[in-house]
Amino acid sequence: MKIAVYPGSFDPVTKGHLDIIERASKLFDHVIVTVMFNQSKSPMFSPDERMDLLKKTTVHLPNVSVDKHMGLLIDYLKVKEARILVKGLRAISDFESEFQMASVNQKLCKEIETVFIMTRTEYMYLSSSIVKEVASFDGDISDFVTEEVKDAIFQKIGG
Repeated sequence: MKIAVYPGSFDPVTKGHLDIIERASKLFDHVIVTVMFNQSKSPMFSPDERMDLLKKTTVHLPNVSVDKHMGLLIDYLKVKEARILVKGLRAISDFESEFQMASVNQKLCKEIETVFIMTRTEYMYLSSSIVKEVASFDGDISDFVTEEVKDAIFQKIGG
């Protein structure tokens, strides 16, 4: 069974993330979408809230599960017996940092392969940070996130 892990902060999950998840679900037997903790960020949603939103947005994908992890990603992949790491790329700037991380992961565990999936053109500009910024000014984020995520964001910011 080919198990892939798609890690990220997903704060919040966007339609760009969902696009990568849906496409990965067609390539692998099982995809584990993993909410990671990034200590350098101040998240809008708790890890459990992010997991809940991911579960709601991926309910139509039977071979996708949602989990969370704090720690070294390579250790998580070993525990889950996954050998494939999925990373989404929006632009060349993403590639540089993701390539560096893939090289480190390969050095830490030679069995791990990183698969890059280019985002669709309509999502190349999209990031969770942009979604939060537009929402903070009461902007329309309907094209960026699902309805459930949109409602959760505006509930969180009081809009």
